Amino acid sequence: MNGTGGRRTLRRLFRACLEGVDPKKAVAGELSRPRLASLLEGARRVGVFACGKAASAMVRGVPARFRSNALIVLPRGYPSGGLSSLEVLFSSHPEPDASSVHAARRAVDYFAGFGPRDVILSLISGGTSSLLTLPRPGIALEAKRRAVGHLMRSGASIVEINRLRASLSAIKGGLLGRRTSARLVTLVLSDVPGDRPALVGSGPTVRGRRGDATLVVGSNRRGLEAAARQARELGLRPRFFGRRLAGEASEAGRRFARAASKLAPGQVLLAGGETTVKLARRHGRGGRNLEFALGAALALEGETGITVLAAGSDGIDGSSRAAGALADGQTLARARRRGLDARHALADHDTEAFFEQLGDLLVTGPTGTNVSDWAIAVRDPLEVKRKTLSF
Repeated sequence: MNGTGGRRTLRRLFRACLEGVDPKKAVAGELSRPRLASLLEGARRVGVFACGKAASAMVRGVPARFRSNALIVLPRGYPSGGLSSLEVLFSSHPEPDASSVHAARRAVDYFAGFGPRDVILSLISGGTSSLLTLPRPGIALEAKRRAVGHLMRSGASIVEINRLRASLSAIKGGLLGRRTSARLVTLVLSDVPGDRPALVGSGPTVRGRRGDATLVVGSNRRGLEAAARQARELGLRPRFFGRRLAGEASEAGRRFARAASKLAPGQVLLAGGETTVKLARRHGRGGRNLEFALGAALALEGETGITVLAAGSDGIDGSSRAAGALADGQTLARARRRGLDARHALADHDTEAFFEQLGDLLVTGPTGTNVSDWAIAVRDPLEVKRKTLSF
């Protein structure tokens, strides 16, 4: 496994992560369990409400006989995935606009249309907070946008941001669920630390009423476990990083790279979570995974045999068109030969152009899932043999 082989291996492991959190399979598996299957079969009517980056894939996991009365809310520009015969709305992400308010009002009307003998199956994934926005009375949409935007730019965590969103909302924090007397079943694809359903998408349908069922059907950890299985099939030895990824992105990348430098040949280091970036008012194009990868490159400079990948499960990293990037101990040397300065790219938050010129962007397009980010490192299993032969 040379540098190219390491990159190929990391891409395979990233695909394994994605397959491990396939929303369609996750939903179908949960709904096949006797308790939920009988609950849906016994309802007078079943409604299906899906919102978030994984909404279309999650809906496809629902048996077709229950999908006729569905409302789906997707980010603008996302494919509807062959669900055009259903009611599909597109709204704004990562910041809400009038389309987000329209989607929220339609959701309120939709929920109000079901009664106590009915069941609404809610499929919630990351992105819902922006896609479904209805400020509390007396709060203007622009005021809410400014408050949330300020917190996002400050480097706050997704938990802190979603708590603020819920406090300013007329539908988040379970308030949408309270607009109906129907029984609610909420299946969640988690992108938050601790996989707390009430924090995913700001928990619009987690109302805490007895008889409701709220279940996490996919998480960041499940993706890592799938990658570990794939690594073993490739003859590699996986290890899990000792902590969830968090904090400032480039510094988290440095910490991860320092841990990766201790890998034995043929070992893989796996980590998941969500870091933060504190943006200046003026900045370039990039995202937290690109800054993580660049931080890793700074820590690995001159190191041989180690390659790192950092990427978002949703396929979109911040303002970049990429999911993430790859880096190794030669990244900075290759950059200097092209007249690129890694530290300036970090300072200007302009990391997309840096990795694009090196050919090290990972571009997937929207993946149809969303469980935060993954970082993977591999050390070349042939490194020791090469060093021995070089003497």
